[in-house]
Amino acid sequence: MDHNNDIFRIQTNNVAPRKGRILIAEPFLSGNYFNRSVVLLVAYSDKGAVGFILNKKVDFPMQEAFPDFPAFDTTVYLGGPVSTDSIYFIHKLGMKIPGSIHVLGDLYWGGDFDAIKREIRLGGIHPSEIRFFLGYSGWDAGQLEEELKDDSWLVTDVEQEAVMDDLNPESWFAFVKRAGRRYTVWENFPENPAMN
Repeated sequence: MDHNNDIFRIQTNNVAPRKGRILIAEPFLSGNYFNRSVVLLVAYSDKGAVGFILNKKVDFPMQEAFPDFPAFDTTVYLGGPVSTDSIYFIHKLGMKIPGSIHVLGDLYWGGDFDAIKREIRLGGIHPSEIRFFLGYSGWDAGQLEEELKDDSWLVTDVEQEAVMDDLNPESWFAFVKRAGRRYTVWENFPENPAMN
């Protein structure tokens, strides 16, 4: 596939990656993890970047993995290929959870896992206020910038409400639509052009 063709060039109006922005995978980005993924960046600096894939659910029973985890109606998402044996979370609980790191608006990531469990037991957390992830997405210094030069990702701003929605693989199309008319052509391309 000739990525020099203009329809595959990403014009971001100089939207640079930063904490609180999302990465939308270009239509042909391969790999089980990032294929048609939407990634929220929760940390970004010259040392690298950290994010979570927002639209890939996994069947992961929290109570089985963490026997002391209280009953809670939650979905777990595949956050990325790094540390897939660990649980991470983003939430709207701010300073209620010690160690939380501000991302965007009233959206935070991380913090004291025991405090999360305690708040759930007390009924202080609604499922719409927290998202759990198995693993995370990480880039070393300069790595994400190289992928951006290769037009692998579209960087765009996001409403925090969209981050906390019940997302799935089809949500990729909605994020592409929000990115602007220029990218609607992406919606019509098959995942594997060789199969077309």
